[in-house]
Amino acid sequence: MPKLFEPIKLRELEVKNRIWISPMCQYSAENKDGMPGTWQQVHLGSRAIGGAGLILVEASGVAPEGRITPWCTGIWNDEQAAAWKTIVDICHSHGSKVAMQLAHAGRKASVHREWSGVGSIPISEGGWQSVSATDVAFGDYAAPRRLTVAEIKDLVEAFAKAATRSVSAGFDAVEIHGAHGYLIHQFLSPLSNDRDDEYGGSLENRARLLMEVIAAVRNVIPETMPLFLRLSATDYAPGGWDPDQTAEVSGWATDAGVDLIDVSSGGIITGVKIPSGPGYQVPLAKHVSERIKKPVSAVGQITEAKQAEEILQSGAVDVILIGRASLRDPYWPLRAAHELGVDVAWPKQYERGIWPKR
Repeated sequence: MPKLFEPIKLRELEVKNRIWISPMCQYSAENKDGMPGTWQQVHLGSRAIGGAGLILVEASGVAPEGRITPWCTGIWNDEQAAAWKTIVDICHSHGSKVAMQLAHAGRKASVHREWSGVGSIPISEGGWQSVSATDVAFGDYAAPRRLTVAEIKDLVEAFAKAATRSVSAGFDAVEIHGAHGYLIHQFLSPLSNDRDDEYGGSLENRARLLMEVIAAVRNVIPETMPLFLRLSATDYAPGGWDPDQTAEVSGWATDAGVDLIDVSSGGIITGVKIPSGPGYQVPLAKHVSERIKKPVSAVGQITEAKQAEEILQSGAVDVILIGRASLRDPYWPLRAAHELGVDVAWPKQYERGIWPKR
């Protein structure tokens, strides 16, 4: 049995394989109310039919101002949770587990989606004032307002309330988004955190928001439910967040109740050179995996079944996340099984499409 198709158990959650769908923003809450709808139902349901072991849904705001764009989904109210429950039930009916990604965009909030415009959306046009660890803007975006300590405490509570709603919506796991230059990453990185209070300066202080969010979320979700954490392992810039800091904080996080570290990279500043290529983030994930005791996932230009299997067989990581390749092919896991000679159940409606027949 190829390792891609071995089940993995995290706390009391057993996932049928190690091909998971990476969280990918869809910018398709068309009423700008944070509600997932028919697009998410079809998009995520297709990946469940396609055989994914677990699907991480798109970054969803824990507060209205935490969305990247006005078209991003949220989970700050009960109506959104009910809409997500419909989607979770669809995915469950086709054999996939589902995880919510809790997010706050910080200074990268209130911007256009790619096909609606460029840059920040002014308040006069339906945008909002962004907030961050700092008052320094990201690139050409509008400058954020620096959060007060009291507001930081409120945000921790917002993550906890969103996690509670995720449980009520039937999600199997929760992921905290601490990567890609969004709010938690803005606190973690020395390149964006210029605070001189208890949330700035030392690594321990810069990680304080993250650790408080982990504690708050872990406190409200069931003991049996796994908690994931996505981190950017490097800022690709001198003096920035790096793999050693990532590994150290990952150790703190797993000691505090995180069950899997989801390793990505970049996003905190513009103008950096990212050494992109097939599997380019796998060495970063391996760096973390060698230094903590809990499972680690890898993502980033993993596009072929043999490539994914070789990464797992090397022992570098425990789980493969498929991102853009799954946008091109919702049935990537079924195709991978066929290519690797694994006999998995296809939907009866699709069996006549298997070619060549084995």
